[in-house]
Amino acid sequence: MSRASMLAARLLLLALALGLWEALPRLGWVDDEILPPFSAVFVTALQLLQRPAIHGDLVTTGLQLGAALIISVPTGVLLGILLAENKRLAQVCEPLLYFLFSVPKSIFLPLFILTLGISFWQKVAFGCFSTILIVLMSATAAVRSVREEHVLTARSYGATRAQITRHVYLPSMLPVLLEALRLAVIFSTTAVVLAEMYASRSGIGQQIASWGESFMMRQLFAGVLIVSVTAIVINEFIRWIENRCSHWRS
Repeated sequence: MSRASMLAARLLLLALALGLWEALPRLGWVDDEILPPFSAVFVTALQLLQRPAIHGDLVTTGLQLGAALIISVPTGVLLGILLAENKRLAQVCEPLLYFLFSVPKSIFLPLFILTLGISFWQKVAFGCFSTILIVLMSATAAVRSVREEHVLTARSYGATRAQITRHVYLPSMLPVLLEALRLAVIFSTTAVVLAEMYASRSGIGQQIASWGESFMMRQLFAGVLIVSVTAIVINEFIRWIENRCSHWRS
């Protein structure tokens, strides 16, 4: 399927989903107090974006998300490379890593709150914890996918481990790492917003939780829409970079 056809199919699917969202409450099949029409939610989102307080909440969430990604992505990549190069270490650690990956991270959130309170860094730490494993495992798989002859050639020319990592591993791993980064954005966004909803003084997650508790459904869905659109834009930007680097797979 061509790129234009793929884009058209995605836009058609999006139009059908939004049309169904608009039609269900308009036709009375769903109570509009529970599920407001999309048009009403969209207008509410535009109104919310004009409020300075919402700008502050979005900036707070964005800073927490950015800090979590800046810490977790490089750390996960380096640990993934270390794990892939050391078979004994991998045999010891991988069972524990798979176990932690399979456990819902939300059950650890109270532990982060008890340890770090409801501070900025509590959200960052929980975002890192929820993100670093997917990056680590993706980096490990990416290193193992690098052609062995490339590594052997570099070693035969006397390349150090740091040079091999920089000039062999990272270029070969980049498309896979960009895909992992897209997943990291999703995981980290979910974790940060969840932490804000659970216990926070600021942030868009705290606002969404407040609207839900007050049964302000238009504001609730508008907040979710704002977060979703922002995450989609970031995701598609990374996908664009990933497509530009796709020739490095060969």
